[in-house]
Amino acid sequence: MQRDLFTPEHEAFRETVRTFLAKEVLPHHERWEREGVVDREVWTSAGRRGLLGLAVPEEYGGGGTDDYRYSAVLIEEFARAGASGVALSLHNDIVGPYLTRLATEEQKQRWLPGYTSGETITAIAMTEPGAGSDLQGIRTTATDQGDHYLLNGAKTFISNGILADLVIVVARTTPEGGSAGQSLLVVERGMEGFERGRNLDKIGQKAQDTAELFFNDVRVPKANLLGEENQAFSCLMANLAQERLAIAVAAAAAAEYILDVTMEYVKEREAFGRPLARLQHIRFEIAEMATEAAVTRTFMDRCIAEHSEGRLDAVHASMAKWWATELEKRVADRCLQLHGGYGYMTEYRVAKAFVDGRIQTIYGGTTEIMKEIIGRSLLG
Repeated sequence: MQRDLFTPEHEAFRETVRTFLAKEVLPHHERWEREGVVDREVWTSAGRRGLLGLAVPEEYGGGGTDDYRYSAVLIEEFARAGASGVALSLHNDIVGPYLTRLATEEQKQRWLPGYTSGETITAIAMTEPGAGSDLQGIRTTATDQGDHYLLNGAKTFISNGILADLVIVVARTTPEGGSAGQSLLVVERGMEGFERGRNLDKIGQKAQDTAELFFNDVRVPKANLLGEENQAFSCLMANLAQERLAIAVAAAAAAEYILDVTMEYVKEREAFGRPLARLQHIRFEIAEMATEAAVTRTFMDRCIAEHSEGRLDAVHASMAKWWATELEKRVADRCLQLHGGYGYMTEYRVAKAFVDGRIQTIYGGTTEIMKEIIGRSLLG
């Protein structure tokens, strides 16, 4: 089924992304997987090619477009390439909106040029060892000390945690305020008391640095308060729809790619004197997955279009997130099975897709949380 979501301009951008992947990412990705982190140079290269800060105004070096379809193109191509190490979507789609919507003019002048050039790598620190998906359970505190806050606490599972130069930290500024007592503070590399723990050893996405972060009496200037004090929770809720859509876009694209790889495999691999593709069970498996992927694609393209027009709500973003990520997980598992023993070998793309994609149903809000959001909207 032909997609009518993208214009020639979007497809030209797709070619730019593919060229970047072919020249700057894929030749190095296996090494990055072994090392657990990508080279910083790939970020500045992405900046030179206009892949960072797509929605940032041109005056700060960004792309100056609020057309989310460009971000979708970028996400899709990285997902299909299996290039999980370079977290451009985290930078563009998750951190970016906080900086463009909440930052003061002085903060924008200070942070956005480096953000768009790739010289300033970003992260957002929400998750804590004891909180997980429960943002209301955050315990990191920021105590008002007049001209600065004294930040104390710990965060975990922070993507870009090793490389990040600028980290948006969710902290409690009013202890008795519950979710209404949280604020966003920007912690910069080199601030005294800001320490990085180990680069966490994950089962997948090995090239993407994921770390523990520790804040021990970190003096964060009041000039680094992002948005208004005690207003973080509403900002987090507003931006989570885009974060969840980004994850869903990647999941749908990954499922399609894994299926394409598997179809080629079963056409070539023989068993009992004939290609696997000649066996009815194999054809039925492929038919089911292809149908599920096609139906998902239709819904995903609608969500992308809606978001580009500013109409996508949290409920439909949650629907997209849980459905597409569960599809990716299911397709990766079934396709690995169709590869037989070879599917268990890391040299095959399906094996990497199997472990890389497993996190998709967890981060950005688990499938269970997505269903709860949807259920509440329907039943109260």
